[in-house]
Amino acid sequence: MIIEHVGVVGAGQMGNGIAQICAVAGLKVSLCDQSQEAIDQGLATIRASLERMQAKEKITAEQVTSALGRIETSTSTESLAQVDMAIEAATEVEAIKQAIFKELDRVCQPQAILATNTSSISITRIAAVTGRPGKVIGMHFMNPVPMMKLVEVIRALQTDDEVFDRVTELARQLGKVPVDVKDAPGFVANRVLLPMINEAVFTLYEGLASAEEIDTVMKLGMGHPMGPLALADLIGLDTCLSIMEVLHDGFSDSKYRPCPLLKQMVDAGYLGRKSGRGFFQYS
Repeated sequence: MIIEHVGVVGAGQMGNGIAQICAVAGLKVSLCDQSQEAIDQGLATIRASLERMQAKEKITAEQVTSALGRIETSTSTESLAQVDMAIEAATEVEAIKQAIFKELDRVCQPQAILATNTSSISITRIAAVTGRPGKVIGMHFMNPVPMMKLVEVIRALQTDDEVFDRVTELARQLGKVPVDVKDAPGFVANRVLLPMINEAVFTLYEGLASAEEIDTVMKLGMGHPMGPLALADLIGLDTCLSIMEVLHDGFSDSKYRPCPLLKQMVDAGYLGRKSGRGFFQYS
């Protein structure tokens, strides 16, 4: 099972990062999104990221040109017909992901692996909507993808051992450290991280301290490189809320109840960096 051509569905924050590291690793990449605008923005982000790496002498100008040359784009999933593996990096909504996987199952060649970058949703339920559940797997990259080493590799109940082994090998090929994680709400990373972020939002909601002060406590007191509220803005408050709702629904435990302030922020369209405003303001 050789993976030389990877399809990436979604050119947003996670998708363009996945496309970038695959191209840098020498793989052919087909990047797909619904709109040309999203694709153009994704490519611009990739180019800027590669140029920053070149400026820091982590890669050469030739490597930048070669990586960009390996990425082809399309607004149609039909462009993924010949990929060896497709990685979905769409919005963290189960219905959207299941619809994408039904489409990937239709267009991709029968032997292709279908992976999801979901950060919390059941891989088993996603696999069940396809005709190839044994070839479905979770590959949860961390944000920002080019910088962060961890990849959670999550088996669905149906995932074939050969598929798990090959995806684990691919993660190493991409310069990442794969960790074998079981399929449960939030997996490991977000089951630990998001309740912490949610609790930080509660401390703001209850007026214990300002957003700046809460983040300062966590940075200086706990050694975190970024405070939890700034991190929530980076992740996207809508994504944070979706993950908390998955945890709350999946475990039926009140300790995962999303903070009302988090819900209000999302309702107001204050989604963090991508909207220009979250717990902090962004130009």
